Amino acid sequence: MALPIDVVIMAAGKGTRMKSALPKVLHRLGGRALLGHVIDCAARLSARQAVVITGHGATEVEAACARMTGDDADFGLKFARQMPQLGTGHAVQQALPLLQDDGVTLVLSGDVPLTQADTLAALLGQCDGQRLALLTLSMADPTGYGRIVRAGSQASAQVRAIVEHKDASDDQRAIHEIYSGIMAVPTRLLRRWLARLDNNNAQNEYYLTDIVKFAVEDGVAVVAHQITDAPQVAGVNSPVQLAELERVYQLRLATALMEQGVRLADPARFDVRGELVCGQDVEIDVNCLFEGKVSLGQGVRVGANCVIANATIAAGAVIHPFTHIDGEKLGVQVGEGALVGPFARLRPGAVLGAEVHIGNFVEVKNSTLAKGAKANHLAYLGDATVGERVNYGAGSITANYDGANKHRTVIEADVHIGSNCVLVAPVTIGAGGTVGGGSTITKDAPAGSLSVARGKQVSIANWSRPVKKAVS
Repeated sequence: MALPIDVVIMAAGKGTRMKSALPKVLHRLGGRALLGHVIDCAARLSARQAVVITGHGATEVEAACARMTGDDADFGLKFARQMPQLGTGHAVQQALPLLQDDGVTLVLSGDVPLTQADTLAALLGQCDGQRLALLTLSMADPTGYGRIVRAGSQASAQVRAIVEHKDASDDQRAIHEIYSGIMAVPTRLLRRWLARLDNNNAQNEYYLTDIVKFAVEDGVAVVAHQITDAPQVAGVNSPVQLAELERVYQLRLATALMEQGVRLADPARFDVRGELVCGQDVEIDVNCLFEGKVSLGQGVRVGANCVIANATIAAGAVIHPFTHIDGEKLGVQVGEGALVGPFARLRPGAVLGAEVHIGNFVEVKNSTLAKGAKANHLAYLGDATVGERVNYGAGSITANYDGANKHRTVIEADVHIGSNCVLVAPVTIGAGGTVGGGSTITKDAPAGSLSVARGKQVSIANWSRPVKKAVS
């Protein structure tokens, strides 16, 4: 559109049916607040600003919005308070002081998360800075919804009214086109029409839909962009509806990935709560969860029941079942051809080189493992730098925390760490060295040496175990 777009997002409602202390618009879908999805959509439309109308839990909602957009948002984010809540028209009235008459106002709902930007772009095209444009939906069963009454039978005919179900005639109830609650309107006209609203109705509320009759009275064209994709305009009013939309959202993500060539064992058992980018020939088994930003390179295979968050996994890597990877802010990197799991855990700052093996019940945190290093069983590597081809034995750990500070362990290339060893940081094991099983290493070990630090074995011949005394 040539005119600036100002988005008004209604987010003042309490959401009583959610039965939660959390404001309704902050409940999460796909790992993000419902309101976050709506704000993202506004950003994709290149809106000049978004005005969020808050009421119930206003402080919490406004703080959450600031976290959603950050300091690098491409549009202004402003807030208007609606206290008390006296209807949809009253809500938009609170935003008027923040709107400029040179633009178009796009009214959205903070609890309707799946509206697509291209749908809204088409609606704005219908408005064209001159008309009142309504987003409508064709429903097989429109019972309970306000009907769109047009001037004629053609889908292109202008809208004459929105009639609530309870007020509709039999002929009007036979109409399958309903109003979604989303509209685009020239701001200069919106300001004039909002001033004419009254609350002479059963609910004693100011209805935004009343501006339709004002537009007709003023000779302004009222047009509709009709869609058939109900989830795009579905609102969330209960935990049941939230769960239903979550499955719709996940299935659409799964379908998009499969269309790109990703093989999902079962798209109904797949969840993304963030951003997942996949290369060619990626395979993902059932019950996998991806959070934050995750990148899977070409040919990556992810086994069943894995949780992967904020990680970059390079081409050819295999993540075996029941592996938990969470990079948080530092991220996790898995190199080409690496093998991880099953039942492994990679924590923030884990960086695995090419062909690294991390096996069952191995935990890695803030550590770098160079090409070909292996820790195959029951081990912990924290705050460590591990060289190429190191073999790290079962049951071995780096003791990186002294109770106050973290310290680093350096294991140079080609070192062999035996089973059940404790490396007390800070300590360095020189290249090619060997640490005997059961050792507790507290001092640097020279390159190429065998280091053993354990108590002397004592065997007592003919020793008898204690016997329980008889109870009299």
